[in-house]
Amino acid sequence: MVPWVLWLVAAGVLLLIEMFTFTFYLFWLTIGATAALLVSLIWPEAILLQVAAGAVVTVLLTVFSKPLVARFKHSRGFEDIGTEITGRQGIVVEALEPGRYGQVKVGGDTWSAVSGEVLARDELVRVVRRSSTIIEVERWEEYS
Repeated sequence: MVPWVLWLVAAGVLLLIEMFTFTFYLFWLTIGATAALLVSLIWPEAILLQVAAGAVVTVLLTVFSKPLVARFKHSRGFEDIGTEITGRQGIVVEALEPGRYGQVKVGGDTWSAVSGEVLARDELVRVVRRSSTIIEVERWEEYS
């Protein structure tokens, strides 16, 4: 199989996963795979050069975007819905068990959730913390 097809598939899969997770971590890898794809179109036999190009582009984007993102997050008017979710009340949409994911609706958004206790569907919960796209919840009665 020609290398550019593999890079195209890798970029597509990474982009697809990024769209489902909303973490923005895989986006730079997607662009790196695209850079490797472009190099493979010019030099199809130079696999090491393709990998190096993808890695360099990914590292440069990661390093140079961190200060930009930090400045953007601290700018006036920026709101991150995830930081405001801690302490809010939600309702269990899909039952939760320790060690297994479920779903909780908080406001108008549905989140993947974990809990250290068994929580049934339609039970009220409190958001304890958020990490990327997963929230940790506890039974609401303990805090009402």
